[in-house]
Amino acid sequence: MNRLIGRGAEATLYLGKLFDRDVVVKERIRKSYRMSVLDQRIRSYRTIHEAQMIHEAKKAGVSTPIIYLVDQSGCKIFMEYLKGPRLKENLTAISASKRSSICHIVGGSIGKLHKNRLIHGDLTTSNMILSDEETVSFIDFGLSFQSDQTEDRGVDIHLVRRALNSTHFAYAEPCFKSVVDGYEAVVGSELAKIVLSRAREIERRGRYFAERQA
Repeated sequence: MNRLIGRGAEATLYLGKLFDRDVVVKERIRKSYRMSVLDQRIRSYRTIHEAQMIHEAKKAGVSTPIIYLVDQSGCKIFMEYLKGPRLKENLTAISASKRSSICHIVGGSIGKLHKNRLIHGDLTTSNMILSDEETVSFIDFGLSFQSDQTEDRGVDIHLVRRALNSTHFAYAEPCFKSVVDGYEAVVGSELAKIVLSRAREIERRGRYFAERQA
């Protein structure tokens, strides 16, 4: 019997079984406003695309769930059930040194994605799972795509900083510094400097539009 564990605008998550193994089933939701044939095509494509991006991230050395099965017609991905809390729920409850170490790992993982032309697209601490072994696994690649553009990389970094500021305000600055250190260790100081500069520019743009709308 599948148990609902999450529901979003695009997909529903269930905890289920596959060959007596605990798995997470991600099923893309039908959209009644789309023609049924078009809806099936879109959901099927996005299902396959996400599974491929998870696979590419794993090839790049980033910890991600193992994909066990992709049901193209049912628009479902059956993947490894990762035990452990989301980083969002655990980051402020651990020691400063451990927090720094984990954020360094996060930055390194982002660096591995970007070195391999992979953009996550939704980098928040809600989409990171912390295991007992202090491994940080990235999940939810529904918005991911391939790009080597500075703008796209900058958006990824900006999203991380925004998530830290909004959810982990008391520790946001030291956490982000550790993320940057981990990122730079993988991509190198030159690329890191360029991407971080673009991330700051993106943040300024957001503030400008917010002020114009106020």
